[in-house]
This record gives sequence, structure tokens and C-alpha cells, in this order.
Amino acid sequence: MQDAATIEAIREKYMVLLDDLDERGRRRWAAVESRALGHGGITAVALATGLSDRTIRTGLKELDDPDPLPGSRQRRSGGGRKSHTVTQPDLRDALNGLIEPTVRGSPMNPLRWTIKSTYRLASELKKQGYKVSATSVRRLLIEMKYSLQGNRKTREGRQHPDRDGQFHHISNRVKARQRRGEPAISVDTKKKETLGNLKNPGKTYRPQGVPQQVKTHDFPDPELGKIVPYGVYDIQGNEAGVSVGISRDTAEFAVGAIRRWWEKLGRKRYGSAKRLLVTADSGGSNSSRCRLWKVELQRWADQTGLIIEVCHYPPGMSKWNKIEHRLFCHITRNWQGVPLETLEVVVESIAATTTETGLEVHVWVDENSYEKGRKVSDEKLAECNIKRNEFHGEWNYEIHPS
Repeated sequence: MQDAATIEAIREKYMVLLDDLDERGRRRWAAVESRALGHGGITAVALATGLSDRTIRTGLKELDDPDPLPGSRQRRSGGGRKSHTVTQPDLRDALNGLIEPTVRGSPMNPLRWTIKSTYRLASELKKQGYKVSATSVRRLLIEMKYSLQGNRKTREGRQHPDRDGQFHHISNRVKARQRRGEPAISVDTKKKETLGNLKNPGKTYRPQGVPQQVKTHDFPDPELGKIVPYGVYDIQGNEAGVSVGISRDTAEFAVGAIRRWWEKLGRKRYGSAKRLLVTADSGGSNSSRCRLWKVELQRWADQTGLIIEVCHYPPGMSKWNKIEHRLFCHITRNWQGVPLETLEVVVESIAATTTETGLEVHVWVDENSYEKGRKVSDEKLAECNIKRNEFHGEWNYEIHPS
């Protein structure tokens, strides 16, 4: 047994060289020191350095090995602890069975309606008899090409057989109006917004550690109510008018927004026009099946003398409406993270919306009250001077002044 002074001297040398030695260098240096000390050297070096006697013995074997390791390797191939997939060959299949989409819908799957975190997955695998940690599960998921992902809106549902044909028809009608210097507009209702000091998705720059304080619960305030933005986008002029309603989203409100756009903006730009093209969705207040929509357009056509041509996008194709990606997305981005506390905040946020392509947005508040559920009789609808197109007359029609 070596004395304490020898052990302390070895410890001092080891601490000086520690930062310059890799794994192989440490065990080989320890082997050289132990061999120099002779009997009891392995124990003394182990006490001085904290290395295990097994590591030192491995170093001694490497010193006498006629076929040493290459300089770039620390251990021989296959050395070290075996991976979970080697000791438990079925582990990958078991993990895949918990998260594979084809198995996910099975009512017998214990994780069907739970959050599949690595801890939950590891816990479930342990119940099945596997020895694995959450860290190992995370590493296996990466190796199996899994990653955390959100939903992506790509599926449009069942498509109408004339979907593309209607798109071509709308495109041709818009180009025809543009060639003649007549207006072609895209219209729609933006999502209703609840007023108040409520959380609004998105982030905005503020002093660090001083976030905007909003209410915990998003209960609507009866006094503030909700607002209904209805947009009218001039496709050729890259200009928009938004009527912010405080009542209901009805066909009367929708036509009133179009009328307001014409009086405020459209007439100045297209004063000599005899025809107006309206592209709209097939649902909502401007639905292709809404009788009140047609009656209100007829009343406006009689007042202005305009021929109003309407082209509806096929059902389920509302995201192709130009106003969605030319106007509404920019409005949403402009007020993200900002609580819509008052009507004034909404109006100012919409009016401040601009794009690099020169979009200009005008805003008006519609304080009128609109009745919901107005019925239109067959006789009243028959009075409308509607001329339907041969190609899908339910989507494409003209309303002529009476």
C-alpha cells in the first residue's frame, strides 16, 4: 500500500494534466503511473484520481496491446453501453404503435385522447415492460423522423366538379371589366370581434417584462358588444373600404357596405361605368341562395341604374376570394396582440393597414340597426330583374335595373 504523500503527489500531477487529457489519455496515464508504482499502484492511482480500478486495468491492457486503437478513437467499435433498441428490439415498434396515425384512431389505444409528451410515452412503455426514459424516447422519436407539428389547413373537403370552371369564369369576368375600365370588387364579412380589454392573439413590442394586462376571461361586455367588419376590395385599384357594423351581419348590411363604398370611393374612380362586378362567397350574408341579398341588390340597382353582375365562388372555396389575402390578412396582422377595447381602436387599426404594394384602406362606421331573419316571399323575389348565366346560373347572374 502506497503512503499518503505518494497518493497526494499523483493527485497533483493528475489535476495539472486533467484538462489536456481525453478519455483514452486519462486511462493510459493512470496505467503508466500505476505500473511505475508497482505493487498497490492501481489502488493508489484510483484513490488519487477518482478513476475506477477497472478503467486503470483497461489502460494497462491497451499499453500491452499489439494492435492499438487509432488516434481518433476512444474505444473499440462496439464498446460502451448497448442502446435500448439493441437490448429491447421491439421498443421501436411499441413506440411507433403509440403515435402512428393509423393506430391513433383505435378506441383501444390508451393515449387516444391524451397529450403524447415524451414523459407520457415513456410511462406507457414502462407499463408494457420496457426500460426507457423520457430522454431516450425523445432521441428515438428524432431517429424515427417524428417532430412536434401543428395542424395545417390544406384539405378543402369534397370539391365541386365545376370548381376550376367557375374559377376560370370569374377570372375572365374580372378581366373583361378591367379592359372596359369598369369596377370589379371582392366582398366578404370579416370575423366578428368582441370589444373590450380582452386577449387578442399575436405579439407586439413592449418594454421587457411589462406585457399588456388583459382580462382573464373573454366574457363579452353587453355595453361594448361586438363589431362586424364588412370589406369591399377594389381588385384593380388595390383600394378597400370597410364598413364596421355594430348590429348584425345581414344581407341588407352587406349591400349597404357595397353602396357606401360606391358613394365614397367607387363613383369617383368609375363614374362613367354602367356595370359593376361583385365576386363573393357562396355563404354568409352574401350567400348565393339568400333571397334578401338579391332583393337588396335590385333595390340598389334601381337607385343607381347600374347593372350588377355577381359571381360566387363554389362552396368551400372562400379562401380563394381575393379579399381574404389582399385585405383581411393584413388587418389581422396589423392589430395582432392589441386588445380591441373600443370601436375607435378598431377603426384606427383598420385605417392604418397598408402593404408594400400600396394598399389603401378606408373605414366607416355603420350605426344602423339591421333586423335578423327577414323573409322574402316568392312574389317579392319574382319582381327582381335577374338574368342568369348559362354556366351555373345559381352562381353567376346579373341584376338589371327595373
